[in-house]
Amino acid sequence: MAVVVGVDAGGTASKAVVTDLDGTVLGRGSAGPGNPSATGAPAARAIGSALRSALGTIDPASVTAGVVGVAGASAVADPAIRSAFDEEWAALGLTCEIPIVGDAVTAFAAGGDWTAGAVLISGTGAVAALVDDLEVTRVADGLGWLLGDEGSGLWLGLQAVRRAARAWHTPLAREVAAHAGAATPDDLVHWAQALPPFGTLAPLVCELAGGGDPDAAAIVSDGAARLVATLDELEAPDAPVVLAGGLLTADTPIRRAVAAGLQARGTALGTAGDPALGAARLALRRR
Repeated sequence: MAVVVGVDAGGTASKAVVTDLDGTVLGRGSAGPGNPSATGAPAARAIGSALRSALGTIDPASVTAGVVGVAGASAVADPAIRSAFDEEWAALGLTCEIPIVGDAVTAFAAGGDWTAGAVLISGTGAVAALVDDLEVTRVADGLGWLLGDEGSGLWLGLQAVRRAARAWHTPLAREVAAHAGAATPDDLVHWAQALPPFGTLAPLVCELAGGGDPDAAAIVSDGAARLVATLDELEAPDAPVVLAGGLLTADTPIRRAVAAGLQARGTALGTAGDPALGAARLALRRR
């Protein structure tokens, strides 16, 4: 029996799916972070582990096509990382070509039947991409947390820490301090300088914003505006838009603000379902 595989890999986890040629899911697997820009060669091993789990008892030789969508796909141009992926495919027993594409492509494929349009992603990071014939033709942001990723989960958390450090006696600051185990502003500064996973604060920011906290609401409003501004950098105002990433697919205040703004423009919106399944569907189209 011929099968195809699809993978969605980012800074938090790698998720794989196996389907038959009718698109019926036969297996799923998951593993650790699979962003090669962030983790280097270990990303290939994480993705391989997720695929191995998804295949289970299915013969790898029956895989006739596959697509891997990753955050940080440009890193695969590094010979050492490319070699790590080649070694992983060989160790798995895969014999077909497994193209590695940006996660924007697979997210767009998971959001509807359009073959051209835009995708706006906000999860651990944030990026917008213009897709035509299932290829990325233009990208905005996706620059990493030091230079961009505006409106992402990490960005939301970092803004919360910055506000807390400057306004210590606010409700937001109390919640951030509790998360960080900080008793004083200096404690919070020391915690932040260790570069903790700021993105873990994003759910807290969203919860407080939903409850009416003015500081959290201001962060969310700013984040949503920045995401829309990133989308506008694509200069494709008439394109349908697929919303993707945890902050834009779940019912969050960020999603509600972004969706409301785009719908007011008359933008056709879709929501990415399972990006790994989107990758598998993309593999089926490319067989």
